[in-house]
Formats: sequence, C-alpha cells, structure tokens
Amino acid sequence: MNDSLTLHGFGNQFESEAVPGALPIGRNSPQRAPLGLYAELLSGSAFTAPRAENRRSWLYRRQPSVVAGAYTPYAQPHWKTGAAEGEQPPPDPLRWHPIAVPDAQDQPLDFIDGLRTVLVNGDADAQTGVAVHLVLANQSMQRAFVNADGEMLLVPQQGALTVTTELGVLQLAPGEIAVLPRGLAFKVGVSGPTRLYVAENHGAPFRLPELGPIGSNGLANARDFEIPQAAFETDSGPTEIVRKFGGRLWRTVAPSSPFNVVAWHGNLVPVKYDTARFMAIGSISHDHPDPSIFTVLTSPSDTPGVANCDFVIFPPRWLVAEDTFRPPWYHRNVMAEFMGLVHGQYDAKPEGFRPGGMSLHNSHVPHGPDHEAYTKASHAALAPHKLDHTLAFMFESRWRFKPTAWAMNHVALDRGYAACWSDLSDNFKV
Repeated sequence: MNDSLTLHGFGNQFESEAVPGALPIGRNSPQRAPLGLYAELLSGSAFTAPRAENRRSWLYRRQPSVVAGAYTPYAQPHWKTGAAEGEQPPPDPLRWHPIAVPDAQDQPLDFIDGLRTVLVNGDADAQTGVAVHLVLANQSMQRAFVNADGEMLLVPQQGALTVTTELGVLQLAPGEIAVLPRGLAFKVGVSGPTRLYVAENHGAPFRLPELGPIGSNGLANARDFEIPQAAFETDSGPTEIVRKFGGRLWRTVAPSSPFNVVAWHGNLVPVKYDTARFMAIGSISHDHPDPSIFTVLTSPSDTPGVANCDFVIFPPRWLVAEDTFRPPWYHRNVMAEFMGLVHGQYDAKPEGFRPGGMSLHNSHVPHGPDHEAYTKASHAALAPHKLDHTLAFMFESRWRFKPTAWAMNHVALDRGYAACWSDLSDNFKV
C-alpha cells in the first residue's frame, strides 16, 4: 500500500489486512475482534497530543505482545546511549575510513551484534538527542528487536536488506532509507556482507520539513514514501526478543513470533523512501544555497530553527549558478554534522572521503573543501554541470556529538585528516 503522508509527519490514516475480514469496521477495539484476534494499540505520542501530531496504530494480532517471558540483561558492549557514554572530543574535524564487514565464518554478526555506536548526544530518558551507529552485519536476524528508547532511521550503504516489522515487510537497497517507529518489533535480513548507517532518534519523531517560500512542492514529496502491506509469520515457535530499554539491552524468549499481526490501521507506521525521488532545489543565478534545502526529514527541538536531528542528502543534481564557487563553502556551523557516503564521490572531498566512510564536524569546528576541490572549483568553467553518480548524507544535530571510545580508538580513524587543508596558502594581493 502506498498513500500520501501529511506535511507534519506520517499523519494520514492507513490500513492493511493480510486476511480478508481481519480488520474491524467502525470500531478500534470491539468486544470480540474478527477471526479470534486480539486488539492492541501501539502509541507513538501522548493520548492528548493535538490531532495533527497524534500517532498511533491499532494492531489485530494472533497473540498480544504481553505474552513473553521475563527479561534478563543482554551484553552488547558496543551499543551506547546518551552523551554520558561518549568521550570528550577535541575541537578537531574527524574522519574515518570505511570499516570492513568481518567474515561470517570468523565473526558471525547480525544487526544487533554488528552494531557499533560512533557518536552520542542527548539523553534517551529525557527524550533528546540522537545516536549515530554503524552496522556491520553478515547474517540475518533469527530473532526480533524492539527499541523502546527511540525510532531508527536506516541508511544502507552495502548490501540489500529485508526489514520484517509487525506491520509488514520492507525491502531496502543502497539509495533507499527506512524509518522504524519507536517500540515497533522488527528484524533485519541480509544476503551477504552488509554495512549501513543508523540514526537512533531519542527526540521528536522524524517528519517532513516545512517548505516555506519553496511552496507546496519540492524536496521529499509525501507521496513517495511507502508503507508495508500487512503480513504475519505462520511459524509459532519460540522466538528470542531483544529489547532496548533505558540505554541497555535485555532479552527474553517469547512462546511465539511477535510478527503475528494479521491486520492494522493507523498512522504510526514504518516507511521506506527512495532518495532518487528527491526533488532537489538549487540556485540558478548566483551563490551557493544553504544545505538545508536538501533536508529529507527533521526531528524538531523545542527551539525553532535548530533541530534535534536533520537528515540531509546530497543527491545527483545540476549545478548552473554564475560566478559562483559551487562546492560547499568554508564554514563553522552551530549544528554538529555527521556525514556518510553511500556511493560515488563527494564533491568537496575527492581526496579521501570514500563510500562507507564517516566524518564529524562538530559545532563551530571549521571545515570545507579540501585543497584539490578548492583549486578545481575556483578555476572551472562555469557551464551547466551535472553532479552525478553520488549520494552523500548528513545527520545534523543541535547537540554536540561525542564520539565513543570504539570510534576514537579504531584504526580507521584518519589521524592525518587535517592535512587535506594544509596547502591552502595565503594568496592575498593588494
């Protein structure tokens, strides 16, 4: 099923049933749900939230999710949450080379065990901030995962994913993204060595940004987001469930699969988006517009204009402006910027930013094009030019990012990153 999403997030009402007649008509929780199913409400907002902001879905399932055993701690030392678990970073630009996916024979890793936290900020209990993770997976999940701390934005970089959720299945390939609501059970299937970036959002749910003077069309259009069809697993055998709760992981074994929802309706849904459908906006006269025009999704904070987290992409696009330095300018941003590269070459860093790599330019840390990019762009013929075969992205946050000890001590950390600007000499002439 594919339907429109409202401007203020994924607000339209959707419905889907895997078996005809499984969805009640006219009542959310009838005395007896159809086909012997149980009615269960999944809330993504307070009950009294304004109608336009209220998110919830009714699930009609073979067994309610309360049917599960007691939870015990699950050890995953690489998963970190909140600023308290980060290192105090230097005021330097940081960059990491791509990190290889381990061989499955030597180190079998599914989505849960293969997750490595790179950056943290905020506080999950206070519902602020975001954590940035890298997932290195080589086997499919044979269990379920529930994140009670935040929603998860998945950005595949290497390998296709099959994301099974309580509401249905999403197929993802590099160039596509998915947003999985907080509290929703899911599992991730892979078909080989897989690498993906993940933003774990502890703040306000992601939504479409306002368009302002752009008008009613542009950037990520609501109609291009896809939702799953209802589906359920017929195997009712015991299933391990790992739950993230209060910054820690816990496990239990439920008597049956949590993927037993036969029908559902509501607006709290997992979504998929193909970044190739992004409607890029740019200058056609002069000057380099702000990167905010490439925002796909935003998690607003309590201060207008500075987001808890923005998801920004740099897709293929035309560059046509006159008398203009076309790559990103040198700047010091109030927002902290994490960048990843899905494929191709990023125009401001041809020297050493490779697909699967990462960079961090924290709040007010100077950064910009390396010497090679600056020299080339300063002398290029300013004919219309198509920037093609590339996809970079940013997770931006108003909160300063703190790298984890794993990230700061990894051999992939490029300790010579700052040298890419060392040849920018003083060319001043009177």
